[in-house]
Amino acid sequence: MKGRDYKVVDVFTSRPLLGNPVAVVLDADGLDTSTMQHIARWTNLSETTFLLPPTTADADYRLRIFTPRSELPFAGHPTLGSAHAALEAGRVQPRGGRFVQECGVGLVELAVHGEGERRRLRFALPPAVVKPLKSADVDELEAILGHAVVREVAPAMVDVGPVWIVAQLSSVADLLALKPDFARSAAFERRLGVTGVTVFAPHASGDAGIEVRSFAPSCGVDEDPVCGSGNGSVAVFQRERGLLPAADTAYIAAQGQCVGRDGRIEVRMDAGGRIILGGTCVTCIDGTLRC
Repeated sequence: MKGRDYKVVDVFTSRPLLGNPVAVVLDADGLDTSTMQHIARWTNLSETTFLLPPTTADADYRLRIFTPRSELPFAGHPTLGSAHAALEAGRVQPRGGRFVQECGVGLVELAVHGEGERRRLRFALPPAVVKPLKSADVDELEAILGHAVVREVAPAMVDVGPVWIVAQLSSVADLLALKPDFARSAAFERRLGVTGVTVFAPHASGDAGIEVRSFAPSCGVDEDPVCGSGNGSVAVFQRERGLLPAADTAYIAAQGQCVGRDGRIEVRMDAGGRIILGGTCVTCIDGTLRC
């Protein structure tokens, strides 16, 4: 039995226990896919990641990402949380404030600003593919949510590695009151071959521009506390639907209050239309995994 360095990092928060935790196994050499999936089921977090040597000289490390039920080619909060863990453990040395993660979608460049509690991490979302959602599927989505969506801003499937169905609701109050039918949603997700459903609504005031909720019961995660790829998909959706200005723009997304969290995701669309996601992380558990 080998002892492996292990951390649980809370992502999109600077205050422990209020973000989205990711379990990070820093010494994953020698673990096969079946064992990684078994560990991810055991941690029972929305994602568990495994740090490995890169297969290309262009990357600083390779990351495999698992939900309790399946492997993902990419995910946002595991990317940031694993990068935070790797930096804290001295497993990566940024060059000019940048380093590169290798994962299922390819190479993801991360930028680091500040140190310690002031450290902020950012990455550019992988290229996205947006597909319309059929009218009958919008009907089913509304039945699952138990509430109408804004059909004038047509719901869509957004593929950023994970594939999210994205839709807008008319108010934050309506969004926070949702009680989805998770069994029906899981069947819907499997039929369409998507990761889950992410819905959002605009805030009228406060530090956050929008409120977000993400549901992925087919992956074993009824509600993801603070979802990076879900928020990235919402940003892509807003860009494609003309809800973001054409010029460089930024906003804060809030997520997690329905599950006792208080996450904040920094979202920016640069002048070239790229979506940049970022935020802060804090380590909550630091120890050894014996497996």
